[in-house]
Amino acid sequence: MTKRSSWIQIIIFTAFISVFFVINLILPDKGFSERENRELTKAPEFTLESLFSKKFGSKFESYTTDQFAFRDSWTTLKARCEFAVGKKENKGVYLCGNDTLIEGYKPPDKKQLDTNISAVKDFSENAGVPVYFALVPGNSEINSRLIPQNAPNSSQNEIIDYCYEKSGAKNIDIYSALADHADEYIFYRTDHHWTSLGAFYAYEKLMDSMGIAPAPLSSFSPVTVSDSFYGTIYSQSGISWVKPDTIEIFTEQDDTTEVMNYSGAEPSEGKLYDYAFLGKKDKYSMFMGGNTPLSTIKTKNTEAPSILIIRDSYVNSLIPFLQNDFSEIHVMDLRYYKVQLMTSTVTDYIKEHDIDEVLICYSVYNFGTDANVFMLR
Repeated sequence: MTKRSSWIQIIIFTAFISVFFVINLILPDKGFSERENRELTKAPEFTLESLFSKKFGSKFESYTTDQFAFRDSWTTLKARCEFAVGKKENKGVYLCGNDTLIEGYKPPDKKQLDTNISAVKDFSENAGVPVYFALVPGNSEINSRLIPQNAPNSSQNEIIDYCYEKSGAKNIDIYSALADHADEYIFYRTDHHWTSLGAFYAYEKLMDSMGIAPAPLSSFSPVTVSDSFYGTIYSQSGISWVKPDTIEIFTEQDDTTEVMNYSGAEPSEGKLYDYAFLGKKDKYSMFMGGNTPLSTIKTKNTEAPSILIIRDSYVNSLIPFLQNDFSEIHVMDLRYYKVQLMTSTVTDYIKEHDIDEVLICYSVYNFGTDANVFMLR
């Protein structure tokens, strides 16, 4: 390499860095990444204390990484280059057939898992009403065949078996209900949740386990409400060239169904479907308007039993199927109902509201990692 060509390369490289330095100075900081569905790091405040403690350097590095000009384009380019040279995953996410993104499953901390299953067992023995327990496996379990061979992906079914053996509750085999329909569109391709069809198959199994005749699939008329949904796995993967998901609803909210949300000082009217979320990134939150500490659904079926559901976000798309089978559906999220449970218990709630049955329903991942399940007492 000649001295002249070396200087040319240095000049080009310096110019490239300088241009992007100027662009980063000119462009305003972004507060939120629509693609990644998260808040971006803001510029840290400079102090001598933060400088010498090395906190400033760490925060500034996060800030520049988040605010780098054309960040989304660079992230996509990086992912494309890695797949072009034969890499099978990006940020723990595998690009499988039909533009399906699947994240491998990592086993939970055993101490946390045992704490949670112990809470379920103690609650089941003391609730005073039948307690049903349903763990929902993710797409990496139901469609594990799509993931590259020998890729890190622990068995969720083993976790389910372990928990069911110790639960003391009436266990519901959601795994089989989903595995029997693995080739159908039961999980979103870009998100970790099940689709409305997947939720229906879980509804069938739930009703069978409770001795209630489920409404047949043929009685529903699915309606597509969005064809531009990109979920959480898409957001974290950097794999931005896949096609979006569609969201369907199988049943409308009955005119007589009354939904109330308890997330503040005063209750507010809720909905089984909050269509305003279809104009946002988090379109899955259209189901029940997202996660609230407590929601109650009262239906026209006054002679039917009432149910309390202790849950995570998977249940949001399951609830619409239940409105013809229960008189009241109480939906509690322990992650956000913590303050109320400091002065009372879930068992107190059951007695106060004359609850007939309880369903504890979590994804396998969330049940193994949620540090709030201990409040189930």
